[in-house]
Amino acid sequence: MDLLVFVAVLTAAACHAGWNALLKLHLEPIVSTVLVAAASGLIALPLVLALELPSAAAWPYVLASVVIHVGYFLALAEAYRYGDLGQVYPIARGTAPLITAVVASLTLGEALGPLGWAGVGVLAVGVLLLSVRAGRQVTRLHGRSVAFALLTALTITAYTVVDGTGARAAGSPAAYTAWLFLLSGVAMGLYGLHRIGRQRIAGAFKDNWSIAAGGAALSVTAYAIAIWAMTVAPIALVAALRETSVLFAALLSTLLLREPWPAARIAATLMVLAGVLLLRVQ
Repeated sequence: MDLLVFVAVLTAAACHAGWNALLKLHLEPIVSTVLVAAASGLIALPLVLALELPSAAAWPYVLASVVIHVGYFLALAEAYRYGDLGQVYPIARGTAPLITAVVASLTLGEALGPLGWAGVGVLAVGVLLLSVRAGRQVTRLHGRSVAFALLTALTITAYTVVDGTGARAAGSPAAYTAWLFLLSGVAMGLYGLHRIGRQRIAGAFKDNWSIAAGGAALSVTAYAIAIWAMTVAPIALVAALRETSVLFAALLSTLLLREPWPAARIAATLMVLAGVLLLRVQ
């Protein structure tokens, strides 16, 4: 993988972990998810006005991705309702790259080669092991949390393949990304008004606008980089490298959320790093 793409995706991973950590601070997950998604749409609006429209061939992908992203946000919020960041995040992100690699290989004909498959596999296992919490065992995995984390992984695979393909057809990854965030923000905003209520959403935004704006900025930056990267590198490799975000999430969960970091996480971190090195030389 090209060094510029490699560094850019690692930067995106750090940004992604940052906005996921914000979802666990101060607010109920579904409320913070709606606020971040809606604020992301506001950030995307000037870009939509400034950039040309994506090509006609890209619009089915944009619309499909909006639907998938709404499902992703809802599944992620429900997972965080029952589980900790340091546990939910690795399960959701760890299974996604393996599924994505298989789907991309079968549907897009992207051949990874032995080193690529080894890197994806080692990184995914390391990510999953980062959910180990209490030294020798996984700490009280909540059934609903795991179920929603796995559902989140399926939506990650779906929108990754859809967006990677759509951005390549769009002619402009930036325009594709801008419209995706704008429409997703509108969809999540409408959902929030229906489920949470106008007064509660308005009050939450007034009291937590800085968190919403910060999370939105990180979210847009992270995925804009990833979408661009998928137009110049294999989708499966970009998807796998993005999951190094769990290292940043694990650090944030320890520093900000007081979640434990047992010895097992150290070994898992080394596995993630080994997977990253394999992807770099692929």
